Amino acid sequence: MPTPLDEATAPVSVRRAGIWDAESLADVAAATFPLACPPDATDSDIAAFIEATLTAERFSEYLTDPTRIVLEATIDGEIVGYLMAIDAPPDDPGIAAMITARSIEISKFYVLPGRHGTGVSKALMAAIVEIGRSRGHAGLWLGVNQQNSRARRFYAKEGFDIVGERTFTVGSQLHEDFVMQRTV
Repeated sequence: MPTPLDEATAPVSVRRAGIWDAESLADVAAATFPLACPPDATDSDIAAFIEATLTAERFSEYLTDPTRIVLEATIDGEIVGYLMAIDAPPDDPGIAAMITARSIEISKFYVLPGRHGTGVSKALMAAIVEIGRSRGHAGLWLGVNQQNSRARRFYAKEGFDIVGERTFTVGSQLHEDFVMQRTV
């Protein structure tokens, strides 16, 4: 088991995930998604979302979708976080109207709880910013639960501003998200 000192000094590597990573990414997703949910999200709704969206089979689909970018962050060869982005215009016309520049959507961005504060999030963000720039995009956008203050603080530090709101379905519940955007 790594000590806090080891976690702080171990280098973080970020790379594009491959189809062979689907099961490991699903494990990380199942461990991290509940942490981003608001306190009133039920266990059954969280489980339903994970089963519908974050399984190894679904990650296999994401990893072969040409519009998706799946990055994994590793420390000592272990996947400790991931970021999934969508390089396509928003399907929702309301969100499309909020986004002021050609942007990549950060759809999922999660880090294992024992790895928060170790540079994993910053490394993943730096990688997607570079990808956005290299593809000629002007920005990034994302939705974040309004009650997830930790994530909102991180995104604000990374230059994201709130540009609107949306609802996000987890199981049978609707949750309120802020839509945030930044330039790359």
